[in-house]
Amino acid sequence: MGNLGSVFNAFQALGVPAEIVNTPAKLSEATGVVLPGVGAFGDGMRNLRQGGFVEVLDEEVRRKGKPFLGLCLGLQLLATTGLEHGENAGLGWIPGVVRRLTPEHAELRVPHIGWNDVRAVKAGGLYVGLGEVHSYYFVHSFALQPDDLSVVSGFVDYGGEWVASVESDNISATQFHPEKSHKSGLTLLKNWAAHAC
Repeated sequence: MGNLGSVFNAFQALGVPAEIVNTPAKLSEATGVVLPGVGAFGDGMRNLRQGGFVEVLDEEVRRKGKPFLGLCLGLQLLATTGLEHGENAGLGWIPGVVRRLTPEHAELRVPHIGWNDVRAVKAGGLYVGLGEVHSYYFVHSFALQPDDLSVVSGFVDYGGEWVASVESDNISATQFHPEKSHKSGLTLLKNWAAHAC
């Protein structure tokens, strides 16, 4: 379901040991878990369920508190519900709904593709050393609308303010692609890995 290779290569470039796993049992050996993704919400959840990953992710991340990083679809799947191609249940780790982007300006196209500034609203965490505003690369048509805005660590303005990242306890996630966001993205991945390795 997506960008495994580019995420793996980004961690390799940082000198962070990483492994692409195909079986849920391998997650128990990891010090941190990254869930990248490109594609539709329902397909992503179906693949996790069919692969036996949902229960193991709950155990390793929710119960054991292992550091977790979701990327793009990996952020959206944290929600209670996704409304892409019908209503689909998500992991439910971040209560909220994933809805289609509806920019206020007609000239702004969906999907939202390209570089946009992200305004960090939480000190520390993913954005350590990056300052309040940095540019990252986005490719998405849907965005998380969490029930509790206190989990949001960054916003992007694209014809309205949308969630760009969340951080809650051991769970972090970005709607943008840090692995495609040059130095700023690599710094963000390095910040997360510092807590996961």
